[in-house]
Amino acid sequence: MLGLKLKTDPFWAQLAEENLEAAMVDHAWCEQKAATNAITLIVNNCEHHDLVVAMIDLATEELSHFKLVYEKLTARGFKLTPETKNNYVNELLQFVRRGHARHIVLIDRLLFAAMIEARSCERFKTLSENVKDPELKQFYKDLMISEANHYTTFIKFARRYSQGEDVDARWEAFLAYEASVIVKYGLKENIHG
Repeated sequence: MLGLKLKTDPFWAQLAEENLEAAMVDHAWCEQKAATNAITLIVNNCEHHDLVVAMIDLATEELSHFKLVYEKLTARGFKLTPETKNNYVNELLQFVRRGHARHIVLIDRLLFAAMIEARSCERFKTLSENVKDPELKQFYKDLMISEANHYTTFIKFARRYSQGEDVDARWEAFLAYEASVIVKYGLKENIHG
């Protein structure tokens, strides 16, 4: 369904579980950034009523995920530390077209968001299948389903606002680019690390 070219090695889930505090802190900031991205899409595309409504809902849900992760983090005696740069996301951003017609920029921003949601979904699936902690297994399974829904939302809007652009071809190009990026990651506990 997601079309990702490279699967996450289950070894990564072991790294995340062994470094749970760092993994959860990174996860919390990923949720916050996802909420911020949805708000940015609203700010930059306020003329699209249906997109605005969907992004309000998505931002609210992502912020609720931030709260859930924060609560799980603090319940385990961990502390939220300052966010760090997400190299994976910054590399994906390099593929987003800028300086083009508004609808092309919007398509790429939506596909960029879909890609992050797709990889997050796949990583949460890996965690849900490989961590030993039963509570975390269920937690990540629930989040996996949510991320899959977000992925489809972004793809749907990219197609809706395509104005004749071949969104499927652009998505395939994005998938190929993401494969060249993700191959460098998976050796740290970060959600996209």
